[in-house]
Amino acid sequence: MRVILITDVDSVGRMGEIKEIKNGLARNYLIPKKMAIRATPGNIKIWEQKSNIIQKREEGLKAEAQGFASKLDGASVTIPVKVGEDNKLFGSVTSQNISDALKEIGLEVSRKNIELDSPIKEIGTHNISVRLFHEVAANITVEVQGYDADGNIVEFIAEPEPVVEIEAAEATEMETVVETEEESEEEMEETKEEE
Repeated sequence: MRVILITDVDSVGRMGEIKEIKNGLARNYLIPKKMAIRATPGNIKIWEQKSNIIQKREEGLKAEAQGFASKLDGASVTIPVKVGEDNKLFGSVTSQNISDALKEIGLEVSRKNIELDSPIKEIGTHNISVRLFHEVAANITVEVQGYDADGNIVEFIAEPEPVVEIEAAEATEMETVVETEEESEEEMEETKEEE
């Protein structure tokens, strides 16, 4: 079914585009939620008249988003969270927590604009992208600071990778196995030559 998108729809298209999409998606989702209309000749004419107005509005929104992105880019927020044993968070830090922290420093951003793959579950510093418009994004730094039950700040210490140590007895045992395998291969070759 051909439709005209009235709003931007993730993974489908941008506002004003005429798209060929599956009937079920159009009938059950896009049209009832007023995200699209059928692309009939009458609707296409009406939409073409509106497209100039929409394009000017989009240019204004993009310029506004670029101005805000310059203020937002490089911003840093600290979010205190309670931690338990082994510096594990009670809960997680979500895009809503980040939005609230940005609001406290005078930068109001919707949680929907914060691109967070999954909630943050570790203390430390995290770089997060904020999508303000189609091609406009800013990067912010979020420091998740943990504190224990007594209210003391917990330091973030990266855990070292475990070092595998082979004891001398195990090392000689491994050498014996390798030597035995080499001897058995030599014996098999000699047996083949005799035959």
